[in-house]
Amino acid sequence: MIETPLIEIDGSFGEGGGQILRTTVALSSILKKPVKVINIRAKRNNPGLRPQHVAAVKAVAQMCGAEVENLNLGASWISFKPSDRAESSLKFDVGTAGSVTLIMMVAIPAASMNGGCELELIGGTDVKWSPTLDYFRYVVLPIYKLIGLDVEIEVVRRGFYPKGGGIVKIHAKPATRLATVNIVSKEAQKPSAISICAKLPRNVAERQMSSALNHLFESSVGWNDMKIAVEDAVSPGSSIVLYSVGADGPFIGADSIGEWGKPAEKVGKQVANLFLTEYRSGAPIDQHLGDIIVMPLFLAKGESKFRVSSVTQHMLTDLQVASLLTDRSYAMERLKDGTTTVTIKAKV
Repeated sequence: MIETPLIEIDGSFGEGGGQILRTTVALSSILKKPVKVINIRAKRNNPGLRPQHVAAVKAVAQMCGAEVENLNLGASWISFKPSDRAESSLKFDVGTAGSVTLIMMVAIPAASMNGGCELELIGGTDVKWSPTLDYFRYVVLPIYKLIGLDVEIEVVRRGFYPKGGGIVKIHAKPATRLATVNIVSKEAQKPSAISICAKLPRNVAERQMSSALNHLFESSVGWNDMKIAVEDAVSPGSSIVLYSVGADGPFIGADSIGEWGKPAEKVGKQVANLFLTEYRSGAPIDQHLGDIIVMPLFLAKGESKFRVSSVTQHMLTDLQVASLLTDRSYAMERLKDGTTTVTIKAKV
């Protein structure tokens, strides 16, 4: 039997971070194409695999019974060979406050396209340098559903830095065919807001919310629903999300997390400023969501088109990696208002 040759992906391409690795192994698990990722995080001050990257690869590997070589801390390359075996249930500890949502970005498409899976992830639900859990629930999941990724999430416990310990249960239903999208001109709706805290007085969440809404009011932007909650966690922490989402668009959101020494009022003002930047751009897809939806849209047959507020390095990286692994092309058109239309072309 002739072994399928590995497709080599240069991990130093584009932003040269962990996103290349996560996207590559997720697509490999779905397309059943063995890959080798080299020069992993070569441009970083601490190159090679870090604990969160090892965790992401292990999680996807367990879902599809992949054979992985050289999956060690600091490694500059790995090979990933998926099998046809699929797990129907999986519990995975990301480690302390390692980001659960970064794992979800690759695990949900991989689990859904590999026959569905019950996942339990343990780690950080609301931590720096990754989407908060509420951004994922209220911005990402609605567009996933539109694409054809039907997911239910139960938040058992929040996880904040430094101890993490958050628990999220995910039911990813089987998906055999993903849908294309055309989201270029959806009018923004008044935002909704959710402010939460854990192991802190309720007024922390209230002050975050009050600050965010006051800033929206000063900017002549109204709002719809608002929710304030105190939730369970191991470490104290807080987060807030503003989002404007419709059934078929727009899908706009922004989030912010509390930190030691950072006043709740500053957290609220920060999320309002981030949201207003996206809201005023006129684009129906925010810049971070644009990155997240690239991978599943390359798996949908036919052409997809969406307009994003701005193009991040993460998105450029994902577009290139997905294009290489799916043999499909894409195009970008920067418009006069500064937004960009991204077209993922049908396979010839």
